[in-house]
Amino acid sequence: MLETLDKWDKVLMLYLNALHSPALDGTMIFLSAKAVWIPLYLLIIGIIIKIYRKKSVVVILVIISLIGASDFITSSIIKPLVKRERPCHNKEINPKLYIPIGCGGAYGFVSSHSANTFALATILLLISRKKIWCLLYLWAFSVAYSRIYLGVHYPGDIICGAVIGIILAFVFYLIYKNLNTKAAIQRLQ
Repeated sequence: MLETLDKWDKVLMLYLNALHSPALDGTMIFLSAKAVWIPLYLLIIGIIIKIYRKKSVVVILVIISLIGASDFITSSIIKPLVKRERPCHNKEINPKLYIPIGCGGAYGFVSSHSANTFALATILLLISRKKIWCLLYLWAFSVAYSRIYLGVHYPGDIICGAVIGIILAFVFYLIYKNLNTKAAIQRLQ
């Protein structure tokens, strides 16, 4: 079963990675870079502060904790435990891949980029219930796809990373709700 999934993942990887174009290279490299998203993160923090005022500290701390947990679990626990080579390190398919930038670390399962971006999109939607945050899923999907385009993650790495990010967001949302409930009870006493 796992061999069949691995084979399909490689076939899908080669298909999606082959859909490259010199016109898209710059965009995909941009989407994958972490530092370019700092203005977006600052904008999100500004919106949170405007909406939640005093409560914004708790919201921001929950989000920072979520992203920290997501990154730690994917990069420091799952990748070293599973030890699945990135496609760009796999001698079987590397010659067939389009890899416009470096390959990165040895292991790619699961994608931290995918987990972190989907975690952020999900927690913001859950906390605020504002449908505008759904736009962040377009961003998360674009960042995730850029990892396939650049040859550094299999589609399975991306999908599993997204699932982990979404699950963690729900867990941290429950923590957030619990914190708010306890604070409300204390105010009533």
